[in-house]
Amino acid sequence: MRRNDLDGLIALLKVAERRSFSAAAADLGVTPSAISQSVRALEERAGVALLARTTRDVAPTEAGRRFLERARPAVDDIFDAFREAGSLGDRPSGLLRLNVPRVAMPSLIEPILADFCRAYPDVQVELFIDDRLANIVEGGFDAGIRIGELIEADMVAVPLTGPFKLAIIGSPDYFARHGRPQRPEDLRDHRCINFRQSSRALYHWEFEEDGREYALAVDGQIIVNEGSVMISAAVMGLGLAYVLAPVVEPLCEQGLLESVLQPFMPETPGFFLYFPSRHQVMPKLRAFIDFARERLR
Repeated sequence: MRRNDLDGLIALLKVAERRSFSAAAADLGVTPSAISQSVRALEERAGVALLARTTRDVAPTEAGRRFLERARPAVDDIFDAFREAGSLGDRPSGLLRLNVPRVAMPSLIEPILADFCRAYPDVQVELFIDDRLANIVEGGFDAGIRIGELIEADMVAVPLTGPFKLAIIGSPDYFARHGRPQRPEDLRDHRCINFRQSSRALYHWEFEEDGREYALAVDGQIIVNEGSVMISAAVMGLGLAYVLAPVVEPLCEQGLLESVLQPFMPETPGFFLYFPSRHQVMPKLRAFIDFARERLR
């Protein structure tokens, strides 16, 4: 099929319905001459006359009737598709695909998910748990959630939390056996749980002191590539872990973990929800953004 094979189809349907070029032209807001030319061009491409014309009437030929019997339902389906797509632009509905790091689930998603689903029953939520910094456009996601400094500058980023500190944590048993580091340099004498990034490099622990930022490579027996596993290893006393402070607050309150080196820990701008373009925000995503910001602030 050539790109212009369907040109004139709407004109033909309207003329057949109204039995008049003038009436069809008035309905479509064009001139009768334009309607006539569109239909004639369609007939030339079909290789057969589709309308029989007299001075008083216009009616489909036998070929025209058969053509219209097949074409009219197809055109109706196309207009139904447009109406259905348009309806998605008016109300929150459809599949909302979110790319979320595992570490954000307990503090950001789990507290609001049930209430959001109840508030928007026509929205189906897909949570794709991914600790890599994924390309959400390539992956077909509506939005992602990440720490602010990890988000590309060309993305629209909406804050979900305020800034918070990073933390180095260990179990009371670990500190009883190995003591507490007093300065970042002391970590050379400690067992640290390393984190393998998606780039395959080990994450270097970052610190601040007297306005200076620096990072240290650490060593230890355990290497992981997932945040919750790192925290679990720290609870088991296998070493120190470098984590987001709010994520481990409940475990610290329960006495399962303790924090060290607080004066040297940097602050992160917090979690953000990000997406490619402000002009492409569907109601389902806008509803989630507004709901999350209201509940999490």
